[in-house]
Amino acid sequence: MLENLTGKVQDALKFIGGKSSISEKNIADAVESIKIALLEADVNLRVVRRFVNSTIEEAQGAKVLRAIDPGQQFIKILNDKLVSYLGDDKQDLQLKGPDTISVILLLGLQGSGKTTSSAKLAAMLKKEGRKPMLVACDLVRPAAVEQLAVLGEQIDVPVYRENGAKNSEAVFKNSLVFAQKNMIDTMIIDTTGRMQIDESMMVELERLKKTANPDELLLVADSMTGQSAVDIAKTFDEKIGLTGVILTKFDSDARGGAALSLKTVTGKPLKFIGTGEKIENFEVFHPKRIASRILGMGDIVSLVEKAQEVIDKQEAVKLQEKMAKENFTLEDYLSQLKAVKKMGSLSSVIEMLPGMSGQINEDDIEKAEFKQHEAIILSMTRKERANYMIIGPSRRTRIARGSGTSVAEVGRLLKKFEKMRTMLKKMSKISKNPVAAQAMFSQFGK
Repeated sequence: MLENLTGKVQDALKFIGGKSSISEKNIADAVESIKIALLEADVNLRVVRRFVNSTIEEAQGAKVLRAIDPGQQFIKILNDKLVSYLGDDKQDLQLKGPDTISVILLLGLQGSGKTTSSAKLAAMLKKEGRKPMLVACDLVRPAAVEQLAVLGEQIDVPVYRENGAKNSEAVFKNSLVFAQKNMIDTMIIDTTGRMQIDESMMVELERLKKTANPDELLLVADSMTGQSAVDIAKTFDEKIGLTGVILTKFDSDARGGAALSLKTVTGKPLKFIGTGEKIENFEVFHPKRIASRILGMGDIVSLVEKAQEVIDKQEAVKLQEKMAKENFTLEDYLSQLKAVKKMGSLSSVIEMLPGMSGQINEDDIEKAEFKQHEAIILSMTRKERANYMIIGPSRRTRIARGSGTSVAEVGRLLKKFEKMRTMLKKMSKISKNPVAAQAMFSQFGK
C-alpha cells in the first residue's frame, strides 16, 4: 500500500538527507519534489498547497537551519505534517457501555465494500469482547441481504433480516426488539447503496438515521477512487452527517490520496482501513504508523500486533532462546515460514519493516522462494534439518532431486539460512519481546 507515494517521498528526502547544513534551495528542491509526489498521489490540490506552504514555513525557520542534524530535523517536520493531515491520533468508536445497545450505521455507494466491512467490523468488536449483531437494511442491491447472512455465519454473529422487506425503518425497529431479547450490545446496520449518490437514497438514509439515532455514522469508501472517495465523503457528511470513514482496498492503494485528503477536506477522522479480502484484514487506522510507512521508516508496532494474533507466546519464547544459543534449525525455519504466512500477504508484512517498503517483490518471495524453501526442507531428513552442517554434495543432490529444485538452489537456501542464524542471534540480544523477535523474522533469509 502507498508504494508510489513512499518511493517518491524517499526520493525527495535525498535532497536533504546526509547534509551537514541545509540551504533554502535544498528545502525548496525537496518540497517541490514532495509536492509533485502528493499531486501524483491524487491528494486534493488545496490540501497539497497547505501542506507545502506550512512545511516550507517551518523548515526555513532559524532553529532548523542551525540544527546539529538538519536533515533529520526536516524529516521530523515532514513526519509531523503527515501525521497532522492524516488525523493526529487514532479515533476510537464512541460506543455505550455493555448494558446499553450501541448503533452503528454504515453508509456508502455500491461496490465500496460496505457489506463486507460490516462483517469485518462485527468480527473485530466480537474479538474485543462486545456482543454485536448485523442488520440487513440494504433492501435495494440484489443479494445484499443474503451476502450479509453468509458473512454473519462465517464469523458466528447473528444477522437480522427480513426477506422481501421494503422499508428499512421497519426492519430496524424489529431488529431492535431482537437485539433487546438477545442481550446484544452493538447493532451494525448495513444500509442501502446506489451506484452513485441520488436524492432517494439520501432521503431513505436520513429517515433511517432519525429512527435509529446512531452512535456512529461511518462512511465506507473505496480508497482506489482517490479524490472521488473524498468528494463522496464530503457529500455524505453534508447531507447525513458522518462521525468517521472506513477506507477499503487500502492494501491495493499505491497512491494514498484519499487517506491524506479526507481529514482536511471533511474534518472527519479515518477510523478503519480494509487491507484485504479476508475478514481479519481490517485494522484501526493509526495516523502515526501510516506516516512512518510513507517515510519508509516501517511500522514495527503494527507488525508485532499482527504477530501476536497468530504466534503462540510460549513458542516465541522458545524460539528466542534458540536464537540466543544459535540452536535455530531448519525445522524451526520451516515452522516460521508457516507462521509468517498467517500474518497476511508478505508484501504487507515487509512494508512494515524500516527501509523495506517497495524493495521486495511479493511474487518473488511468496509464490516462488518461500514455496521453494518449504519444498527443499521437506525433502531433508530429520537429522539434516537439525544440523545443516552435515548436508554435503551427495545430500544436496538427493534433496534437490526430491524437491524438484537444483543443487545450486539448495546451496543458496543453506547460505541464506546461515546468514539468518547470525542475524537472529544479534536481534535476540536487543529484543526483550520474543513476539517482536518473531515478527521481525520475515525480513531474514534474503
